[in-house]
Amino acid sequence: MDWLNNLYVKTKGNLMNEELWINIGTSLLKIVVILIVSSILIRIGRIAIQNIFKARSRGPLQISERREATLIKLLENVLRYVVYFVVIIMILESMEIEIRALLAGAGIVGLAVGFGAQNLVRDIITGFFIIFEDQFSVGDFIRTGTFEGTVEEIGLRTTKIKAFTGEIHILPNGSIVEVTNFSINNSIAVVDISISYEEDIPKTERVIEELLLELPDKYEDIINPPELLGVQMLGASEVVLRVTCEVLPMRHFYISRVLRKEVKLRLDEHGIEIPYPRLVMYTRNEDNKAKQN
Repeated sequence: MDWLNNLYVKTKGNLMNEELWINIGTSLLKIVVILIVSSILIRIGRIAIQNIFKARSRGPLQISERREATLIKLLENVLRYVVYFVVIIMILESMEIEIRALLAGAGIVGLAVGFGAQNLVRDIITGFFIIFEDQFSVGDFIRTGTFEGTVEEIGLRTTKIKAFTGEIHILPNGSIVEVTNFSINNSIAVVDISISYEEDIPKTERVIEELLLELPDKYEDIINPPELLGVQMLGASEVVLRVTCEVLPMRHFYISRVLRKEVKLRLDEHGIEIPYPRLVMYTRNEDNKAKQN
């Protein structure tokens, strides 16, 4: 029981040590100050980055809004990681932990981990080339593999894609092998229009062409007047005419729906019939009786 008494005496002595509590209080105060200053630095850094790009937008060298949004997101992430790293080092120093030995040990461990972190290295390298080559940017609508949606964020390791239905897909950059970007160039809206075989094709084409000339003034998403290509296909019960239209990027879905509505209304005005399924029925017994008579 003597060792318990000695432990109690030492513990009591340490707890009653005024210098110990002063050191603990000083360390906690330093940590609080470091955290407050780091949060202020991150906010100031974000404002500075945004102001730099605003000033650059008024200069002679212009960059696209897509690329600007991507670079702003990337620089903000880099700023946050750098500040966090410095904060961790300063907190460890305030706790009187030997940083040099810790960094040396971390370097050896990092070298060992690096051999097994090939996927991480591949993700970072791929992310760098995605940003450097401007393959896609924040706000672009892309398709990669089975995923399709709007790019929400591009980092050095991962890319976040928001699907049409709202879910967020987080993809490692190393898994992005093929990308289809729908937001770089203008889109093409393609609409097929079916009419019955009984209708006058030249008359129908004239009616549709008159309508197409009116649409650019009505819808600002249309770049050039829609073009009627002619008869696309002869179906089982309909003649199919095809219309194409150059529109702003990613507006082809909307303009396609608009074209279908406008064409349907105009054809109804001129009494041009759109085919619908028809069923002809006959009775076999009646047919046999007719032959006997």
